[in-house]
Amino acid sequence: MDSTRVTEHPISFERPQPGVDPTDPRGALAHTPAPRSPGLPAPALGPAGDPPPPPPPQTGAAGGEPVGVSEHTQPGTEQPADPDTHRPRPAMEGVPVRSGAPAEPGQPAGQERRTGQVVPPGRPTPMRRDGDRLRFVGAATRRIARGMDLDEIVMGLCRATVPTFADAILVYLREPLPVGDERPTGPLVLRLRRTDRIPAERDTEGGFVPPVQPEPTDLDGVGAELCEVRPGSALAEVLRGVRPVFTDSPAARAALPELLGDTADFTIPPGQRAILAPLRGRRRVIGAALFLRRPERIAFEADDLLVAAQLATHSALGIDKAVLYGREAYIADELQRTMLPENLPRCTGVRLASRYLPAAETARVGGDWYDAIPLPGSRVALVVGDVMGHSMTSAAIMGQLRTTAQTLAGLDLPPQEVLHHLDEQAQRLGTDRMATCLYAVYDPVSHRITIANAGHPPPVLLHLGGRAEVLRVPPGAPIGVGGVDFEAVELDAPAGATLLLYTDGLVESRLRDVWTGIEQLREKLAATAQLTGADHPPPLEALCDEVLDMLGPGDRDDDIALLAARFDGIAPSDVAYWYLEPEDAAPGRARRLARHALARWGLEELTDSVELLVSEVVTNAVRYASRPVTLRLLRTDVLRCEVGDDVPQLPRLRQARATDEGGRGLYLVNRLARRWGATRLSTGKVVWFELNPGQG
Repeated sequence: MDSTRVTEHPISFERPQPGVDPTDPRGALAHTPAPRSPGLPAPALGPAGDPPPPPPPQTGAAGGEPVGVSEHTQPGTEQPADPDTHRPRPAMEGVPVRSGAPAEPGQPAGQERRTGQVVPPGRPTPMRRDGDRLRFVGAATRRIARGMDLDEIVMGLCRATVPTFADAILVYLREPLPVGDERPTGPLVLRLRRTDRIPAERDTEGGFVPPVQPEPTDLDGVGAELCEVRPGSALAEVLRGVRPVFTDSPAARAALPELLGDTADFTIPPGQRAILAPLRGRRRVIGAALFLRRPERIAFEADDLLVAAQLATHSALGIDKAVLYGREAYIADELQRTMLPENLPRCTGVRLASRYLPAAETARVGGDWYDAIPLPGSRVALVVGDVMGHSMTSAAIMGQLRTTAQTLAGLDLPPQEVLHHLDEQAQRLGTDRMATCLYAVYDPVSHRITIANAGHPPPVLLHLGGRAEVLRVPPGAPIGVGGVDFEAVELDAPAGATLLLYTDGLVESRLRDVWTGIEQLREKLAATAQLTGADHPPPLEALCDEVLDMLGPGDRDDDIALLAARFDGIAPSDVAYWYLEPEDAAPGRARRLARHALARWGLEELTDSVELLVSEVVTNAVRYASRPVTLRLLRTDVLRCEVGDDVPQLPRLRQARATDEGGRGLYLVNRLARRWGATRLSTGKVVWFELNPGQG
């Protein structure tokens, strides 16, 4: 039976005070002495009313051991002669001794009660009772459990251990650390992850005094950077045993040179002053921890092995979880990175900028997305959407919807048809797959934009003069509802204006509703435009940063996706457009029209290349077309030529045989053009190519 007992004493104000009026409030605060045994005289009070010091303890017949104290009595639990005499509580483990702290009765100042050793000023006192160990283990495991990543957990173990439990600690972890249930390959290699020792100085705030500067010892040289655990070696056997061991045991003494190197015999203190504790996760051993105490400190005891086991177990499980969390965070980051466009395309007549902010650092992946998709005829599709939730499932659904939107955009479907097919796709994914989306198509030639909405916040158009306008678009129902028709609206998109598409995380939070946020966004855009003047629109990148600055500390409840489009457009004087009948004379007419347009634009150096490529593409179009063929030249920073026909089959680059009369036109286009491509339309296809000025 354990001799340690916890006795509950009644609180002093729960007993009536003899000779004191119970109604007197001061009597409730007076101390009441405990009842005494019959025949014991009451202690005489000194001048200040305090009892005198207790008499020296009585000795037995041998005169050596005090009466009433056995060898099994826990230190600090001896009953004094006078129960009313209050002695100070023993200092908690790891708390430095205060300067001038009073010693216990009969104990010299600075002397430890169990061993009689003199504790230097400022040195942490060893744990003397099982209660001290339990409190230390509880505080240490809480500190370790607070860590989220690997470094925080290892640091928590070191900071909780030094100097309370040990003077130094070395933490070795497997290199590389296995993740989850995956089976590690290759030999078991341990790398020194972190070391910690008693610091030279301690913070003096709160009445703590700095300790005496420790003398340099052999502990400062402990630890090898890397070691390989050979199968069947002494270190492998100790790690397989899982339980912590003293380093003076034969097994540990043989394992230390493998862990620490050849200097282990000179750096490890003699006796039970070091503990080697394997770190075992859920599946396998993932490392080891070495706890060290200096020679001037009390050695470890058998109960300290249990403390080391608890520390090692909690640390290993925390490291396992941290590695799993790190892998999941890495997967989430990679998923989000691949789901969102890495770089926005360079489109004719429009400049683009974007921003994405996750809801929180712990939820770095969500369902918000944006996209810019080049379309035939130098048009561009602008898309922004929001899937409910911030989980990996939301990100996966977002990726599927974004891929579907890109595929539908490649078919050159109207915006309302794109949303209709997205709604059908969301219903195939599940009944609860809800999302909002806004799909817009900008035509730089006509300076018009067509917008269809599916339950998304309306876009804001910032005009060149500084006026910010919330566009009136049909609200529509969210994607996934089903059975709802979507409408599209066509609006002016003047040159110099900026269209801002965003998700509701920018304008809605716990502190404001969505319409209040939209109005604040409009005012923010107008105020930003005033800084650059009425004739100069604000830079896109700076405008995006200013928009995000409107978010307050409590406004980040959701992901934020932001897409800004500056409409430059293409002037009518930079566009040449013709219809060609599908006849044999069409290629010659196309060459003449292109030569005249280049002369008007001052691009005569491109005449030979353009005539050759236009002739090849138009010849291929009129061979199979049944309706008039379109030819359009666009002059921007590059010269773009587009040839359209009513045949849906796309041309492909193939290897022509030596006996073939045709099949080499696309080789010329591929060799001479800066870029080229073909896009299928609902009415046929468009083949286009680009040339840089001066390329001819």
